[in-house]
Amino acid sequence: MAEPDFVITLIGSKLAVPGNEFIYRGPAAECEKCKLKNICLNLDKNKKYRIVGLRNGMELDCLVHDTGVKAVEVVACPIIAVMESRKAFNGSRMTYEAPDCDKECVNFALCHPDGIASGEKYTICEVFSEEIGPCGKGLTLKKVELRP
Repeated sequence: MAEPDFVITLIGSKLAVPGNEFIYRGPAAECEKCKLKNICLNLDKNKKYRIVGLRNGMELDCLVHDTGVKAVEVVACPIIAVMESRKAFNGSRMTYEAPDCDKECVNFALCHPDGIASGEKYTICEVFSEEIGPCGKGLTLKKVELRP
């Protein structure tokens, strides 16, 4: 599958390293009065991103990051999750709905991965063959890679 197009955004200078992944949690209160907010706040809230490149070495002042910010190129990260095996088909589109399960379940983190949002559409890019541990609800689960 081809690498998706990147988005240019600003991130704290200490974090501006190719390969770093992060979840964009939305703006801080200090961002409202910043003249660069349209460049910084151009990502989707609660989605996971990976830095794939740096734009230039110039650091810009920031009210949130003590060492300023740098321009970076980011792409949305694929998300590894589990889902019912009867619904897991390579290339299919699905709307993610978080399952209603017990937080003590061994699969809870995979059923509720960081960077995924209920109601959002994803493409199943890969269905892994490995067996997933027991589901507290008795479901047969498959590990999948999802892309927005």
